This record gives sequence, C-alpha cells and structure tokens, in this order.
Amino acid sequence: MHRAVAIIPARLGSTRFPRKALADRTGRALVLHVADAAARAGSVARVVVATDGQEILAAAQRSGVEAVLTGEHPNGTSRLNEAAQRLNLPDDAVIVNVQGDEPEIDPAIIDAAVHALGAHDMATVASPIPAGSAEFHDPNVVKVVLRTDGGALYFSRAPIPLDRDGDAPASARPLRHVGLYVYRRAFLRLYASLAPTPLEQAEKLEQLRALEHGRTIAVAVRESSHAGIDTPEQYEAFVRRWAAREASAPRSQL
Repeated sequence: MHRAVAIIPARLGSTRFPRKALADRTGRALVLHVADAAARAGSVARVVVATDGQEILAAAQRSGVEAVLTGEHPNGTSRLNEAAQRLNLPDDAVIVNVQGDEPEIDPAIIDAAVHALGAHDMATVASPIPAGSAEFHDPNVVKVVLRTDGGALYFSRAPIPLDRDGDAPASARPLRHVGLYVYRRAFLRLYASLAPTPLEQAEKLEQLRALEHGRTIAVAVRESSHAGIDTPEQYEAFVRRWAAREASAPRSQL
C-alpha cells in the first residue's frame, strides 16, 4: 500500500457559517487544524488543501501547508478530482478526501480507512450508534448498513437497519457514517465522470452514486466522536475544547 495523499477541499462560501474555513479564534485557521490532524496520520505522506479561494490559498501557504487553487465545483469530489489532476498524481496514487470542517478528526480514523481500501473501489469509516441514541432517527446523521464481507450495502438518512422484533444480531447494529473517503486516482477520475443516480439524488448522498453503478465501498468500523463544524455556535464549542486542551497540555521545561 502506497502512503496516501490527503486532499482537503475547502471553499469560502458557506450558507450557515460564511468564511468558516478561515475562522481563526485559536490563532490558526480552521482548515489548517484539519491539515494538522491529517498530517499526523501514519498512512499519510502528503497533505494538500484544494480551494477556490485566494485567501485560503494564501493562509495555507503562509503556514507552510501545501495548497492548490481550483475552479468552482458543485461538490468536494469534483474539486478533489481537479486537484489530483493539477498535482499530476499517478493512477495508482491513494487519495484521502478529508472534510475541511472536521478539525478534530482522529488520525487513526484516516489510517483505518486507508488500510481498508485493499482491492475495493473506495473506502470509508462507520461508527456504532449507541443504543437509544437520537442520532438513529436524525436525518442529518447518515447511516450505513454492511454486507457480510464488510462492504457497504446502502447509505441512508433513514433509520436503518430496523430491528423489527428487537432480536437482531450484534452484527446488524446501527452505524453512523463518518464522511471520509479513500480512493485511487484512477477511480476518482471515473467516479467524478459518472452521472448522478436516482438514489443519490433522492437521499442527497453522493456516495450512493458508486453503489448504484455497481462499485464497492469498504467500510472500517471504528469508534468516532468527532463532528464537522457547520455553524458559528459549533465553532465556538470547538474553540473552547481547543483552549481546554491547550491549558492542560504539558509544557516543556527550559
């Protein structure tokens, strides 16, 4: 397995939180916290921010983070594909699509997805949903059900699988999809060229395009509690957590 290139799509526009990629109450832009986390993954050899914004490009470059300027795109996968092209990545390069608004992603989650790829077209991560959690019925939380070989059978915003009689085996436990993707460059190019599919359009879940076209998605099941930042309130909560971690971190002795 080649060590991967982590590409972080980032844009200035955001309906609920304008310019969130550059929010810097911690002294470092949000997207750069994501780059820091990706760089700590043992499976990652290179981290690149892919953006349509000159300000994001400049912020990354000032901090020594590699960045590439792209055009406007309808989604992160399309932006990722252009970035891979601009970086001249070979067809067998392993690419990790890391969401630009997840500064607290565990590097071990990235490693799990990369190691799961194997001969599959794509790989991603799922995390168990605790019994009785409201997440199971929340349409903003994407659920995934697995095949017997551990690959993805279906993703949905609906509460799946439904334990009709309350006696489902442990292997049928509800899983929350963690929005991280791994693919090889050749498949990313193909994926970006595929036409949108009916279930993808109904659920508003781009990963269904791969399944509807008969492609395979490996799923690494890991405990994961990090979440993306969509609102100023969520960012403020992140800043408080970051400040608490900084305050409790051991200081080097002079």
